[in-house]
Amino acid sequence: MHISERNGDGHDSPANLRTKAREAILAAQRALHAAQTSADSDQSAADADQTSSDADQAASTSDQRSADHEQHASDRDQAMADRDHAASTLTAAEERDYIATRDEREMMSFERLESRLERLTTSVERDVTATHRHANAQLRDITGGIRDAGAPVLTGPSTPAQQALLKELEDVRAQAAADRSRAAADRARAAMDRANAARDRAKLEAELRSAHLDELTGAYRREMGQLALSHEIDRARRSDGRFVLAFVDVDRLKAVNDRDGHAAGDRALQVVVREIRTHLRSFDPIIRYGGDEFVAGLGGVDLEEARRRFEKIGSAIEDDATVGISVGLAVLAPDDTTELLTERADAAMLEVKARHHSTG
Repeated sequence: MHISERNGDGHDSPANLRTKAREAILAAQRALHAAQTSADSDQSAADADQTSSDADQAASTSDQRSADHEQHASDRDQAMADRDHAASTLTAAEERDYIATRDEREMMSFERLESRLERLTTSVERDVTATHRHANAQLRDITGGIRDAGAPVLTGPSTPAQQALLKELEDVRAQAAADRSRAAADRARAAMDRANAARDRAKLEAELRSAHLDELTGAYRREMGQLALSHEIDRARRSDGRFVLAFVDVDRLKAVNDRDGHAAGDRALQVVVREIRTHLRSFDPIIRYGGDEFVAGLGGVDLEEARRRFEKIGSAIEDDATVGISVGLAVLAPDDTTELLTERADAAMLEVKARHHSTG
């Protein structure tokens, strides 16, 4: 049962004031304790994540230094091998050894690039965790503000005992406000760190894209595409051995450029790559081999499946753009190099194109 006592002048009695003050202090202390417990838990998670992040970053930096050193050594060795190759006459066996060694170095370069991209992905995931902690801290701030706004207002005459209680209450509130202020400053610094990290990642990703991806279509540039292709061929050989290479030539592109302008021709090329990517696995390489020529590798499929997919791709391109495609397919043989496989697919594409002309 609660009994309220009021003085004749309408103010709270001293007993009521002391009770209200004690209740307000206890409520503020409980709220502060709850907020501190939540903050401590959040800080523990943040500290653990930061420790993991620092360890990952140290390992990543060490790995990158090692990868850069290995890349320099590989480039130097390849340059020496290329000079020796150009200056000497090799037997067929020595030529195969030279090509195999070169392909192995290229594959390692591609794998080092993949590792670098994986580290970028891990960094993004850590940022997502930090963002969740930021949202929780904002929620605590809102809750604290509501508590402050709803705190009891004490009115009436002031005695030394009441002043001491009010002082204790104000100290508790001031501590809570200071904690929130420090938390806000910490979040501001964390937000700046995340923004700087995001900017650095965006710059690195842009550099990687401009160095290795065709700006117009998003397909691999020819040099990096050859590495990706070698990588997928090796993957196929470690698996079931099934791999088909498609050499794609875009038909009627010059007519589109002449009639509708180069912007229309650019869009047609983008449509071609988009439809190829739609019907392949995410890691199947697509390479811009020339101005209107593309190469695509399909792992884990046979010739008939590859043919069916490119029939669908061709139909989709015809529906969306005023161009068509001629496609040559070549199945991976046990002794194939990337160059030999590409040459066979190119020859098959030329046969298809010749048939188009003879029937057109």
